[in-house]
Amino acid sequence: MPSGSVAGRNGFSQRSFAPLLILLGLAIVINYVDRGNLSIAAPVIKNELRLSATQLGVLFSAFFYTYTALQFVVGGIVDRLGASRVLSAGLLIWSVATIAMGFAGGFVALLALRLLLGIGESVAFPCTSKVIAQNIPPENRGLANGVVTAGLKLGPAIGAFGAGMLIAKYGWRPVFWGMGVASLLWLPAWWRWRPGEQATRDQASLAIGYAQIFEQPSFWGCAAGHFSFNYLSYFFLTWLPFYLSHERGLSQRELARYAGVYYLLDSASALLTGWLCDQWIQRGARAALVRKAASVGGHATAAAAMIACAFAGRESYYAWLLLAAVGSGAAGCGVFLFSQTIAGPRAVGQWSALQNGFGNFAGLIGPTLTGFLVDRSGHFLSAFALAAAISLAGAAVWAFAVRFEQVDWRSPDDPVGGA
Repeated sequence: MPSGSVAGRNGFSQRSFAPLLILLGLAIVINYVDRGNLSIAAPVIKNELRLSATQLGVLFSAFFYTYTALQFVVGGIVDRLGASRVLSAGLLIWSVATIAMGFAGGFVALLALRLLLGIGESVAFPCTSKVIAQNIPPENRGLANGVVTAGLKLGPAIGAFGAGMLIAKYGWRPVFWGMGVASLLWLPAWWRWRPGEQATRDQASLAIGYAQIFEQPSFWGCAAGHFSFNYLSYFFLTWLPFYLSHERGLSQRELARYAGVYYLLDSASALLTGWLCDQWIQRGARAALVRKAASVGGHATAAAAMIACAFAGRESYYAWLLLAAVGSGAAGCGVFLFSQTIAGPRAVGQWSALQNGFGNFAGLIGPTLTGFLVDRSGHFLSAFALAAAISLAGAAVWAFAVRFEQVDWRSPDDPVGGA
């Protein structure tokens, strides 16, 4: 383990690291509230601005055009400039974009601001992965990644409960303004508790290039697994409120409550899964087996529950939907943990960003494809079936295409101990 990269097993303190970890989780909560608020407001915005389901799908996907493209460059920026600075700049940009969306008057304006939102939010996961890899020992990363993944899931829950209810009462524009301003309040706390950047600067000259990462078979396994998880996650993030309204006939208030419970359970499942995996590993279980079992089991559970939900009647569909939330949460807590372990602190910024870039092709494809399928068929059955099939493929990828051990990055030109 490189000096200065991890806060050492002897020096690690969950209590002392708690404020920083909470702020990382909160940054992801804000990230997902701000990227998901369009979905919560979709039924209202669709009617007010006279948008089709296909246009809504384009707006959902537009975020990922810039978000995904920047993943292929932002990792190197994080490794060189430091996660703290880059994360601060990104949050400022995406908060301003959220505020501006409240002033949008039509499809084109919303499209431009969704692209700007993607630019700001592109830094979030490479930065959080870098901080965790540098400060948390491997046997504690399940909980740390569980917090981050819980934030990913809790953001939509807060958006559904809070924003959904507020939109029903006050309209969508004031809610976007308030969300953007509230997001900015995170910045002063981050500058109080942020980690130092010295280790990042020291390792900048030893940065790993694209070619070295692309040569690793496990990278492509992680990227494919990430795609599968993202397709599942974005399916529910972008289309769940509209599904509850269109397919199940719920009002704005009802869908806010139903979607909020789904997202909350999804979040709790991620946090609990990460904590349980850490406990088993600390008691002697083999790390690779535990981490893979969580990912495989989560994907398989979500897939089975989605198929059942699609065919279920009004009285039973929601129970299956909540089981899908449990599976989705379990599947998500290992996505960036694998990259942190395999790439190690030296390469995690670049690896996780590239992995996230390929994984977020799901965001480019999934929301628009779902909108097309719904417009074509008039219901969500085919969309659910496709998402379930991709989730099952993800289970197979994590089981068989990823080797859970750190890459030795040393080359003949490296100094001794450079890896």
